[in-house]
Amino acid sequence: MVSVLSTSQRLHENLARLIADSAPGERLPSEPELARRMSVSRATLREAMRAFETQGMIYRRQGSGTYVTHPTQVIDSGLEVLQSIETLARHIGLPVSLGELHIDPRTPTEEEAQALNIELESGVICVRRVIMAQDHSAAYLVDTLPEDVLSPKALEVDFTGSVLDLLLKQGNPPLASSRCEINAVTASVDVARAMHIQRGDVLLRFVAYLYAGNGRVVDYSYSYFLPGYFRFHVVRRV
Repeated sequence: MVSVLSTSQRLHENLARLIADSAPGERLPSEPELARRMSVSRATLREAMRAFETQGMIYRRQGSGTYVTHPTQVIDSGLEVLQSIETLARHIGLPVSLGELHIDPRTPTEEEAQALNIELESGVICVRRVIMAQDHSAAYLVDTLPEDVLSPKALEVDFTGSVLDLLLKQGNPPLASSRCEINAVTASVDVARAMHIQRGDVLLRFVAYLYAGNGRVVDYSYSYFLPGYFRFHVVRRV
């Protein structure tokens, strides 16, 4: 046990030193090369690198390799008030931009119909997009809304990535509250492909229901955040 722990500590120290000595955007040696250099298995190396990935110090690009990040700014936000990524980023002067965007008018899945309390034959619009920060994918957002709440045409003009901000600007329906479930997940094939990361990479996921003033669910969303660019907290009273 002592020997294994010592090997693990030494591996983390060596990786930390390698990352610290590398410039942002620099590609690290391949996993086989790193594993050989540090005298560990690829599985052991991969597990150790995941810890640095969750801290936002490195990111893995599918089919390309592992790169050093060193985020210079982190979006640090409380969860008491619902705000868009754009708004949070603007508060700290972090430039964010809209990456790959897909707008898909269709009928809802059974899960979406249940979440939105609509019929399976109803129409919805699904908005999937990547949010970029410092030229890297920082978040992947998927919003599904009833077609009478948001039309594809409304997304054609000046949409910069935030469905929330668009609904607030639209003013109808008036928004009231949001309920959010938070958990850590590993990236699925679709999410990994969209964010150009490796399948199985750790992400923070928010599953949210946005309510109008009359209690209707007007938006059912999945938000995936890359650790290192975001730090969320809750202020609680004793």
